[in-house]
Amino acid sequence: MRCLNWCRTAGAALAIGLLVAGAPSVQAQSQQGEQEEALTPQHLKAARRAIDAAQVSEGFDQILPTLAEQTQTLFTRSYPSLTAQIEETTTQVALEMAQRRPQLDRTVEEIWARRFSADELNEIADFYQTPTGEKLARLGPSISALSIGASKQWADAISTEMVEEVRKRLKAQGLPL
Repeated sequence: MRCLNWCRTAGAALAIGLLVAGAPSVQAQSQQGEQEEALTPQHLKAARRAIDAAQVSEGFDQILPTLAEQTQTLFTRSYPSLTAQIEETTTQVALEMAQRRPQLDRTVEEIWARRFSADELNEIADFYQTPTGEKLARLGPSISALSIGASKQWADAISTEMVEEVRKRLKAQGLPL
């Protein structure tokens, strides 16, 4: 279950990273003379619908519990005799910070809304409500995590091979290596 949550978080982070990386910054847009239009409530609603249908933000539900667990571990290692107080305080702080979750949701909605029209967002939501779309939403994060792992393994193998091949060819040219 923990792996599934990690995969969902990794997949969601990847999706947002790709969306953010794939678009020019607001500063770059304004430098080009483009004016940013205000997002309408309907546009943001369509973004929320697409995000919910794609299950993009489900992985975000684990952010605060994970951070709380990491924080608790950090303090408990240094102050093991205060474990009960650390647990209680960490839980209290995490619950208070949970109230800030709508900020993340709003930011993600704006990211999607600035990259897709309201019609496109509704098409995305409609797709994710089909059996294939539901399957993609369910399996997408783990597929993304596995794909990232595969690309890392491939890059590591190619890197080693490339270094060996370049070394061999440079030696063949008589260069001292």
